[in-house]
Amino acid sequence: MNWVQSLSKSIGYIEANLAKEMSIDDIARQACSSNQHFQLIFHVVMGVTAGEYIRYRRLSLAAQDLLKPEARIIDVAMQYQYDTQESFSKAFSRFHGVPPSKVTQQTAKLFHPLTINVTVQGGFDMTRKWTEEFYLANWQELDGQADIPAQDKYSRLTNWARKARGTNPSVFDALTQWILDDSQWTKDKIAENEQILIHGVLARFKEQNAQLRARLQELEPSGVVNPPVFKALDRFDALLMGNQIAEDINETVTKMFTSFSAMQERRVRELVAGGITGKAGVDAVDIFGYVNYLKDADASVQWALFMPDLVKHQQNGFQISSFEYKTNPAMRFIGQAYDPFKNDMQARKAIAHTLDAMGSYASGFDYDILLTHLYGKCVDSNNWHSIWGRFMQADTPVPEGFICLEFGTDDDEKQGLPYISRFAFATYSGDVNAMHKKDENDGVGMYVVTRNIILSQGVGIPYPNKYWTAEVFLDGYEKPSTGYLFSVVP
Repeated sequence: MNWVQSLSKSIGYIEANLAKEMSIDDIARQACSSNQHFQLIFHVVMGVTAGEYIRYRRLSLAAQDLLKPEARIIDVAMQYQYDTQESFSKAFSRFHGVPPSKVTQQTAKLFHPLTINVTVQGGFDMTRKWTEEFYLANWQELDGQADIPAQDKYSRLTNWARKARGTNPSVFDALTQWILDDSQWTKDKIAENEQILIHGVLARFKEQNAQLRARLQELEPSGVVNPPVFKALDRFDALLMGNQIAEDINETVTKMFTSFSAMQERRVRELVAGGITGKAGVDAVDIFGYVNYLKDADASVQWALFMPDLVKHQQNGFQISSFEYKTNPAMRFIGQAYDPFKNDMQARKAIAHTLDAMGSYASGFDYDILLTHLYGKCVDSNNWHSIWGRFMQADTPVPEGFICLEFGTDDDEKQGLPYISRFAFATYSGDVNAMHKKDENDGVGMYVVTRNIILSQGVGIPYPNKYWTAEVFLDGYEKPSTGYLFSVVP
């Protein structure tokens, strides 16, 4: 019996016994499956657990029975296997948004029987919409193919990750829009929306992560797996449980998980939804909410999978010579505003001459540097500012006509200065022109490769509050830059 037949038989058994006592073990036996395996497959394919399906169908039928003139609440409660009228009333109110005594044809929700017809039909339409629009992994294609080399299996996972990166960001933004749409969050829609968000979207991502982790652990001994992907999965799983969230929204997310009816409050939904950050995830938002955290975590898993291979291809004509993370003491970056599109050698020479004369204040990281920052704002603010100069000691006096940026060892969690003196330091060799060649979609060679190595290793970039990058002129101001600095989270 294949899985379509098994699940169809199990649903038929459930439908025939909705007014009778039944257990998951009874249902699993109909599918010729173990309890655990049956529940996993049912949830993955149907988008709801078997227990939820039974409850939703019973409550849906109960509402229709209560619309009959002779119906009594206690009788309907007993018919659909509720021990007390009180427990039935609570479950009914959560599902339909009104108590049993107030149900009408207009307020009664219908949860249709599920059928398998290659695609799943029935249930709540919106739940199916979200789980279908997210590019979630289909692992069945790898089952029963033990003869495929580990590298090929891993390549299939990385190919999925690439495709997900092209799809999921826009769906997360659409999810944010839906949560912020007041018309979708009236009292009568709360039960359905809980099914959509908690038992649809979040539960489906939990299942995907569990299956992905199992696949990766199976492949890990072969050495093909990028280890940081496990760290990314750990963080994503924690967020899906409502953990590891910034203090400013943690209380609100806990409230949502504890009592979903709190989502009727506009402010709660604003902190859950956050703002639309765009396909690249860098658009400015007033509130960075729970959905934004999930969007970033989803991206981190995918980056950890496909970025290492992408980085190899991006080093086209040049190679990375060294890569390290550095944490320097508090420093002061001193220099002058500089237009990076003008190769002003005289301006570079004058700046270097002044800073050379201040050798007693040298920081020990004494390269000529072109630093670019955004004052703690987002890329879409178009607030780029470039400075040519050097890192000096924290107490260095600022020469007349020069400007400075402060760098500290701790994050004050405020937007903009002082920046954090922790960064990735990459050096390159090979074709200098290739290092500086601009990709029309993504940026300049050294910038792109340095950033993508960071992303592949699961290291955080403090965007936008403390974000900065810098070209490093390893051979002095007269030669092209062949090194790159990229701000990272301590």
